[in-house]
Amino acid sequence: MTTTSFQAARDFLLAHAGDYGAAVERFRWPDLGDGEFNWALDWFDVIAEGNDAPALWIVEEDGSEQRFTFAEMAHRSGQVATWLQAQGVRRGDRIVVMLGNQVELWDTILAAIKLGAVLIPATPLLGPADSAGRVARGGAQHVIAASAAASKFAEVNTEVTRIAVGEPVEGWRPLKDAYDGNVGFVAEGKSKASDTLLLYFTSGTTAQPKLVEHTHASYPVGHLSTMYWIGLRPGDVHLNISSPGWAKHAWSNVFAPWNAQACVFIYNYTRFDAGRLLAEMQRCAVTSFCAPPTVWRMLIQSDLSALATPPRIVVGAGEPLNPEVIDRVAKAWGVTIRDGFGQTETTVQIANTPGQPVKPGSMGRPVPGYRIALIDPTTGAEADEGEICVALDPRPAGLMVGYHGDPGLTAERMADGYYHTGDVASRDADGYITYVGRTDDVFKASDYRISPFELESVLIEHEAVVEAAVVPSPDPVRLNVPKAYVVPAEGWPPDAATADAIFAYAREHMPPYARIRRLEFADLPKTISGKIRRVELRLAEATKNMDPATIPEGEFRG
Repeated sequence: MTTTSFQAARDFLLAHAGDYGAAVERFRWPDLGDGEFNWALDWFDVIAEGNDAPALWIVEEDGSEQRFTFAEMAHRSGQVATWLQAQGVRRGDRIVVMLGNQVELWDTILAAIKLGAVLIPATPLLGPADSAGRVARGGAQHVIAASAAASKFAEVNTEVTRIAVGEPVEGWRPLKDAYDGNVGFVAEGKSKASDTLLLYFTSGTTAQPKLVEHTHASYPVGHLSTMYWIGLRPGDVHLNISSPGWAKHAWSNVFAPWNAQACVFIYNYTRFDAGRLLAEMQRCAVTSFCAPPTVWRMLIQSDLSALATPPRIVVGAGEPLNPEVIDRVAKAWGVTIRDGFGQTETTVQIANTPGQPVKPGSMGRPVPGYRIALIDPTTGAEADEGEICVALDPRPAGLMVGYHGDPGLTAERMADGYYHTGDVASRDADGYITYVGRTDDVFKASDYRISPFELESVLIEHEAVVEAAVVPSPDPVRLNVPKAYVVPAEGWPPDAATADAIFAYAREHMPPYARIRRLEFADLPKTISGKIRRVELRLAEATKNMDPATIPEGEFRG
């Protein structure tokens, strides 16, 4: 019954793509309750039976490629699940998975779901200390990692099962042995929709990573909202640029496309090359494209017209997109990048959905299944501008259980009938929501409230600016003044002349109270998932500008 209600909800959203009003009014999350539901067995294997349509397509930098059908992925993941059972993996066991964009990653994800094991995704970019920390904090009994990453787990407890993907590693069991078996997978017991499936470490833009707990319902089912936002259809070839180990990879490289019965397309590269990426998108007829703002900002520095047949749909997520980027892509491709807002803790909550008018700078309206309130932090009442909060009655399927092992933080974030996101936004008369910033990033200057994102959106419109991050810089008169850290575009040296050109642009396009007063050229500190860590820049500013009479080295003032 749970599978039937899941498919009914999915089919409703597919049928109402482009009809936002009806979708919001009539959509209901499938009522799974505490019933049995295992997405890999009850959904993926069902749609995969006899299905020779492509499910996964991986293209490598050297031109080689692999394609796997839905039927092949169901078979491969069954082999891996059976083999993992033989290695001692049991229902509820926790597995740290550190793999790149290779077929074994998807085999392992599906296999772990079938087993009822708990996945702890880890990006290959982690170092030894963080890798061992994932195992310890996550309470993992097993590690599955690429052979090249095995050394990162050298200090892990010897009782942890180690499984290597790739070349043989001493003391590690080879996953390749799984594919020698042909015994059909038999599950040991049933998964409940409420059982834990994923433990995700957040990217930590303002604090230490938190451990987010999701269930067999909250991500597999919750990403129906993500499927609706992107606008995926059966048979689409969907490219999402995301590193494994982060929630966005599960969003758009696993659950949303396979909920829609679309093909997950991967292009692996060691160094980003916009021209080559566009060439592969053209050759392989990519119909749907999702990329983080960093990639979009690099793409608009290239010749977008090289892609003669642009994707039908393009979206951006991870951080809000600057209007300049959206405008450049629309002029080149004739399609509008549609922003979506969500977190590791949720699926997509707010988005510009297919067929709806897109307002410049706005990330859209609440998606079907989510009720959003903007709460004034001083009064606790709803307002036109405030913290983005998700109503808990009814509780959306795509919301996390909580922060694993931290009931205090969970209670704080789930207070007063809302999930508090920690992000600030404003809402206009038509219900469109515009991002202002993290609650920690918004600051005051001369008693005016400053949104770093708004100023960054203006700066990136200047041809000298590839990326920018705005933070408060201490000032004896104004309390703070806005300072921009800028990554200059090619052909623009990081010197006084370039700074003067940017200051002149800021004077023309920013209100006096919010104008950029200080500027420094620098690489921006980022999390390993690519999000700007403004907290590091804020801390640096507090030290650099302690003496009002001294201008720090490398800083320009306008």
